[in-house]
Amino acid sequence: MARFFLLIFVLVSLVNVSGILFEKTLWQSISKPLIIPALIACYLAGSKSWNRLYVLALFFSFAGDVLLMDKNNLFLYGIASFLLTQLFYVFIIAKTLRKSDGRTMLIAMMPFLIFFLTLMSILKAGLGDFLIPVVVYGLAISVFGVVSFLNYLQHKDKPAIGLLTGALLFIASDSMIALNKFYAEKPFYGPAIMITYILAQYLIYTYMIRLRNPDQKPSQIP
Repeated sequence: MARFFLLIFVLVSLVNVSGILFEKTLWQSISKPLIIPALIACYLAGSKSWNRLYVLALFFSFAGDVLLMDKNNLFLYGIASFLLTQLFYVFIIAKTLRKSDGRTMLIAMMPFLIFFLTLMSILKAGLGDFLIPVVVYGLAISVFGVVSFLNYLQHKDKPAIGLLTGALLFIASDSMIALNKFYAEKPFYGPAIMITYILAQYLIYTYMIRLRNPDQKPSQIP
């Protein structure tokens, strides 16, 4: 069943990206709300035990996807939903980390701090009333990047690489959303945002499967 739901996840993702590329609004409207529910079903069917916080994180991702379909009126609510997603991700990963020394913490923090400050300096002039929400969300997803990097520095295995890659793709996706809305619209942002987002969610999903089922071989993960 997990592989069946994964197939659904792939199909609705392809339909959504195709809808953006070919400017088919109906394709996008139908497919986007199905992407995360398909991944939730895949996780529930493919994991021997469930992390309820991860399921909640995906639920708020789903809510964020639906809300951001109306970026003009519901953008702030979409940010709030994805903020909860990021906080759940941070909490889940942070619980698995060992205590790190100051040098390791600095190594993990610096790339994301530099990127965050650079992005905020680019966006600041166009944020207006969205300044505080965007800064808060930017900090949250940067912290997700930091804990994912710390996880990699502590384990340096394939699941840790997958999680870190997922976090980086999520940051890239959200950064493009912000640049597109508050700085300068570019035609390539639309498909790039969804491709990076979908890949990010899948890579995080594979890590969550391994986290709850450490004995599961990579070939067994849908």
